[in-house]
Amino acid sequence: MRSLRLASVLLVLAAMQSFSPLAAQDGAGQPGTPAQKRACRPDVYRLCPGEIPNVRDIVRCLRANMTRLSPDCRAVFSNG
Repeated sequence: MRSLRLASVLLVLAAMQSFSPLAAQDGAGQPGTPAQKRACRPDVYRLCPGEIPNVRDIVRCLRANMTRLSPDCRAVFSNG
């Protein structure tokens, strides 16, 4: 059970490394800036855990839940 939980956490972290609702890229060429990832990561876990690790589905889910997003994550989408 513990190894399954650890594997799930690792998958989530890997997915979040490529998560971005915007087309911006960080210095390593990954989509999304570190600030964007920080702003939306809690909302992904709270609102869209079933979409992880599919980035496209995560973004779709966040957009569908725009009124429920944290102010910081909502700002990421509003600035795009």
